[in-house]
Amino acid sequence: MNKINSVCVYSASSTKIDSIYFETAHQLGTLLGTQGIRLVNGAGNMGLMAAVADSVLAAGGAVTGVIPRFMVEQGWHHTGLTELVEVDTMHERKRRMAELSDAVIALPGGCGTLEELLEVITWKQLGLYLKPIVILNVKGYYDPLLEMFGRAAEEHFMGARHMDIWRVARTPAEALELVRTTPLWDVSIRKFAAI
Repeated sequence: MNKINSVCVYSASSTKIDSIYFETAHQLGTLLGTQGIRLVNGAGNMGLMAAVADSVLAAGGAVTGVIPRFMVEQGWHHTGLTELVEVDTMHERKRRMAELSDAVIALPGGCGTLEELLEVITWKQLGLYLKPIVILNVKGYYDPLLEMFGRAAEEHFMGARHMDIWRVARTPAEALELVRTTPLWDVSIRKFAAI
């Protein structure tokens, strides 16, 4: 069982999405808050980012948001978080979010969410990030990406063992169970980075 004190959640900032995604974000936030697990996210004030954060806070939990200064200057940041960490760049934002968390959960999202998820998967493949990564596959949203991963392994663009880098959950409760029970990645995996 992993000791999980904080979880980084990647998620959409869009507000024009199906209500099931918001319901899932609220459920996840409530579970994090009631279980005393700190949320680490991108500090956005809209969409699923705000929904998860608001639900954590409403449940008595803590939220650390990490956001580049240019976004703060645009007024895109959530002003009610427990802690707001301002950084210089998007790259630094992703690095800090990973450093501050004991696991990653990816809710559905657009290019930014997909980019964050693929980067942390790459870091894990290279032995730079050893913690659990869980894809919360609401309404089959991530099915095409998971199929692409399967094809990449099938065609030897990545090794079959790399399919163990992430876990897939259907519900927030399952996602939290997986971050607790997924074994930490061994840094020796670096020797398998090249196939």
